[in-house]
Amino acid sequence: MSQNKPSSDWHTLDKDLGRIGQLEYAAQHISRPLVGVGVALAFVLVAGFVAALVIGTGPAQLTVVAAAVLGAYMALNIGANDVANNMGPAVGARALSMTGAIVIAAVCESAGALLAGGDVVSTISTDIVAPSSMADTHVFVWAMMAALLSSALWVNLATWLGAPVSTTHAVVGGVLGAGIAAAGFGAVNWQTMSAIAASWVISPFLGGVIAAAMLAFIKARVIYQDDKIAAARVWVPVLIGVMAGTFATYLALKGLRRVVSVSLETSLLIGLPLGLLAWLASIPMVRRQSQGMENRNKSLKALFAVPLVFSAALLSFAHGANDVANAVGPLAAIVHVGSFGSNDALVAIPHWVMVIGAFGISFGLLLFGPRLIRVVGSQITKLNPMRAYCVALSAAVTVILASWLGLPVSSTHIAVGAVFGVGFYREWYMERRRPGRRSPEEIRVAREERRRRKLVRRSHFLTIVAAWVITVPAAAAMSAVVFLALSSVFG
Repeated sequence: MSQNKPSSDWHTLDKDLGRIGQLEYAAQHISRPLVGVGVALAFVLVAGFVAALVIGTGPAQLTVVAAAVLGAYMALNIGANDVANNMGPAVGARALSMTGAIVIAAVCESAGALLAGGDVVSTISTDIVAPSSMADTHVFVWAMMAALLSSALWVNLATWLGAPVSTTHAVVGGVLGAGIAAAGFGAVNWQTMSAIAASWVISPFLGGVIAAAMLAFIKARVIYQDDKIAAARVWVPVLIGVMAGTFATYLALKGLRRVVSVSLETSLLIGLPLGLLAWLASIPMVRRQSQGMENRNKSLKALFAVPLVFSAALLSFAHGANDVANAVGPLAAIVHVGSFGSNDALVAIPHWVMVIGAFGISFGLLLFGPRLIRVVGSQITKLNPMRAYCVALSAAVTVILASWLGLPVSSTHIAVGAVFGVGFYREWYMERRRPGRRSPEEIRVAREERRRRKLVRRSHFLTIVAAWVITVPAAAAMSAVVFLALSSVFG
């Protein structure tokens, strides 16, 4: 005899299963961030284990193992925060998916760090703090440890707040604070610190102005032409050539300088023929790609997508070559002291240290990078491929221009400043294009509408600028506290 359950029982069972399903979904949603933290913790521990295998686990070597752990932690934070500046515009413009951007950035960052990261660096303390104040190797080691930990903590906090900051400035602040705690204010090279402070203003201003000027050029020569496709066939190959030549110069200056030392003039001579070749090669490509396109702005976006992807990859390569030193520079200095008992100005970076830095940046990007990529790419202002192209090219041009003028700049500040520049230019341009003859009531309504719908989100602007301003003093204060604590416990 079969027994059939009443329909009310089945309905109750369905509701219970639905609640269980919702509970499981909520548990997965809550535990998802913990997976990233767990993987990051595992990487940090592996870095310490690798250091222990390479140098041993004696009492003298435990400090180096601890420094390897801190270096890995700093590398994770660089990947989570700094790499967003390279990939954010391409993702915001929808030229790349988030997954594609992360894969390209991880490969290019690691390649830049391992192939062009170099074998020799000058310890940051030599330029910021007088070397004589760090003559005691114990003082030097604790200062580098304090700089690593404090800068990593500050970048971690900035990432959590959604603010892209300069990791170089964070490390500078860490060394500054430890140096003051160790030897007083007189040991600091205030001329160098003044130049770094000037870069807070110079970098974003230059990046913003150049990006806005490029966007104005594209609008005038392509977007607002009657025949957009014909104009694009003329100017898009020129812009591709400019980008290719600029990035060749940029990579020769920044990405490859530790492999082959080249001057600015030599870098320009490298970039010029490559730019001409790219221009000539792209003429038939753009003509073929634009066949059958409609005469509207949406068609133009497709023509800028491929150059934008290449620019993001090249920026990531150069970033990996340069900013890996922020994580492994202090660590390499500690390894050098542990091996040779001195803190020379020139410090060789062992290969295992470079591997920790390269993989740490990639893991940080994979695990925690998407949030900052979204902030830079879409939450500050709306980007399309033309605007994102201006941001990427501005980053490279500004670095070259700053090198020529001898100005200190931050790549993070340049890239984010370029995003701000594009957004503020759009606000200005839309205001300028509004019809002039309106009634007082129409003017009042228009003002309220403009105030409500700004093209640059003011909350992000204020948060990021505040984070930039306080990065060096905040990292310095944290470093001084950490240094005094380490000295009192282990000194």
